[in-house]
Amino acid sequence: MTTADPTLVPHHTDPLLDGDHERMAHIVLEGWRPDKGDYVAAGPSVVEGIVNGTAVKALCGKIWIPGRDPKRYPVCPTCKEIAAGLGWKVPGG
Repeated sequence: MTTADPTLVPHHTDPLLDGDHERMAHIVLEGWRPDKGDYVAAGPSVVEGIVNGTAVKALCGKIWIPGRDPKRYPVCPTCKEIAAGLGWKVPGG
């Protein structure tokens, strides 16, 4: 007689991404310009995400396909904190 060895996979949630995270506008790093002025892409842009259905990644780590008007939502406090910590001008802040 054999006994089954159930393997339990823990479900981890990120407390920063739980709750009303879907009802927030997020800051996406789309690219940057080095000293020479050339644009270097850091990932898909929000416009590319909307047009092509490409997922984008916010500073807080949220990954989603954009499709809503971000002006209708408050800015994610985690994104704001990260951006401010980097010395960036924070939108809506």
